[in-house]
Amino acid sequence: MDFTFIWQTAFLILSGILLLRIAGRKSISQMTLAQTVVMISLGTIIVQPIVQKSMWKAIAGAAIFIAAILILEYLQLKYNLFEKFITGKSKIIIQNGQLNIKNLKKLRLTVDQLEMRLRNKGIAKLEDIKLATIEPNGQLGYELQDDAKPLTVGEFKRMLNDYLPAMIMKLDEKPESVKPDIFDELNKSNAQNPKHLQ
Repeated sequence: MDFTFIWQTAFLILSGILLLRIAGRKSISQMTLAQTVVMISLGTIIVQPIVQKSMWKAIAGAAIFIAAILILEYLQLKYNLFEKFITGKSKIIIQNGQLNIKNLKKLRLTVDQLEMRLRNKGIAKLEDIKLATIEPNGQLGYELQDDAKPLTVGEFKRMLNDYLPAMIMKLDEKPESVKPDIFDELNKSNAQNPKHLQ
């Protein structure tokens, strides 16, 4: 029995990993349409030599596919029109709490599917959304209305800077109706008789 397919398989797997590393790290949900087609094709090509005994052709074919991805990505960086054609642009689906039904139909996205995505992001009401988009990679992007945004650390610090000094000043001022505590008498007597401290 011929066991050469074992080392050939290992070699193909390592070559596939190397080629995919060159292509870049993205999950399936983050890939563009062109990248998805290339990755599916790459998987098919990698498996072929085990059956058809043509390992070098498989690696060369996979390398051509990876080169195609790199060229496509370069062209997208260089030319905006090419990027729009290959990747597409973000589509607005919610604006000021109102659904954009026209864009939802273009994206073939139902309201129930959209609501599922919103729930996954922790959003309970459409009215809380200032702007929501479906990005070219299929992900949901959104900006909340000012009243629905969570308080950030920076905003909290600004509030403390604005209101805390005034609160501290009020706390330092002793109301006349408050009776002196038991330490006030000691402080007064020590201030009048400093030799007592020695």
